[in-house]
Amino acid sequence: MELTKLNQEYCQRIKEDKEAHALSAAEEIAYMSQSTAKYHGRCVSTLYMPKIFLKQDIERFEKLISTLYGIFDKVIAKYREDEAYRKLFGFDERLEELILREKRYDCNIPIARIDIFYNEDTGDFKFCEFNTDGSSAMNEDRELNIGIKRTLGYKQLSELYDLSTFELFDSWAEKSLEIYHSAKCAVKRPHVAIVDFMESATNNEFEIFAESYRKLGLSCEICEIRNLRYEKGRLYGEGNIPIDLIYRRAVTSDIMKHYDEVGDFIQGVKEDAVCLLGDFTTQIVHNKMIYRMLHHPMTQEFLTLEECEYVEAHVPYTALMDAPYIPMESVCKSKDNWILKPQDSYGSKGVYAGVEYESLAEWESIVKAHSTHDYLLQEFCTPYETLNIDFSGGRDADFIPVYNLTGLFVYGGKFQGIYSRVSRGKIISTQYSEIALPTMTAAEKR
Repeated sequence: MELTKLNQEYCQRIKEDKEAHALSAAEEIAYMSQSTAKYHGRCVSTLYMPKIFLKQDIERFEKLISTLYGIFDKVIAKYREDEAYRKLFGFDERLEELILREKRYDCNIPIARIDIFYNEDTGDFKFCEFNTDGSSAMNEDRELNIGIKRTLGYKQLSELYDLSTFELFDSWAEKSLEIYHSAKCAVKRPHVAIVDFMESATNNEFEIFAESYRKLGLSCEICEIRNLRYEKGRLYGEGNIPIDLIYRRAVTSDIMKHYDEVGDFIQGVKEDAVCLLGDFTTQIVHNKMIYRMLHHPMTQEFLTLEECEYVEAHVPYTALMDAPYIPMESVCKSKDNWILKPQDSYGSKGVYAGVEYESLAEWESIVKAHSTHDYLLQEFCTPYETLNIDFSGGRDADFIPVYNLTGLFVYGGKFQGIYSRVSRGKIISTQYSEIALPTMTAAEKR
């Protein structure tokens, strides 16, 4: 079975009875509009055709994650043991202190979503982002997969293939508890807190995670990180039950930005009053400086030849914008080859891609305005293009080309699932009207 042929077959069935497919799409759209897949009141938008992967794709994803995490573990070990190497990351001294605390468990990166540009024809890929503690969109994928089951396209596909989706909630609760129980001083039934800055939180998602913990017989609460209380050697949330395990959704950059507002949380972490998943070690990977560091000679020295080749093939070239060796004239004249990113951000905030600007003069002004130590210059990767159809405007819709981004959920260092996004343009992010698709795997019926 070939993925391209499967998608072509899906398109052909839609063309044969577009009106019937449009009617079923209306049911899907109605479901999504009242679903819990909302962020700050905005419902996730989607298209009619799902994102489908085959067994060989999943095997590639599992292998690429295994190799990547082997490299990450080496980088993290080097960071912890080598002061000269640490300085290259340029982290705040307060953050460095938090990172260098004694490890509570062996898993360096308990949870992540690794976003890649995946070529479905060749199996090749380039990394886009390494999202660690703030990794989200599990609930969006869940709701999208409920919604698409209302469509004629899904029903027709399910008659021909065995379709399956990824479970992303209970599996995380179970894995996080497994990691916790490998830590010193773990208790049998920890009280769990899901912690974030609530103005940034995906609260509907948090509620489902909390229920997954409760199904395991644990108590769980959702906490505003500023309101945590450190008293007599223990950390507390809204109630009077001391917290044993924190599932941290507050990203490190927000914590450092509001450092003085989260003093009790910081003290509780420093005093080992709580087990933190993930701990601040994850910032070594989450910060976009990791792209530069993976290509750095000091990193290349301790990687194997195969790992160096892996980095060269799949990690986009990255450099600090104030580096003296950057050929600025060439960067300004070849705008479509480059993208500018802040060193530490999320949600594509402050990102500038040359392909989005019509004139070289406009791009040059942006490059010059962001030629600072806080910004990175990175090779631009053109995403893989597929066809899809948007029935939100009615049955007169036609197929449109969309660009794809594949997010790989990783729990405890193992591949767990996929979050798929597309865009009509080459930049795929919330600020550029990204669209989420339900993701599933297909196999021949037995």
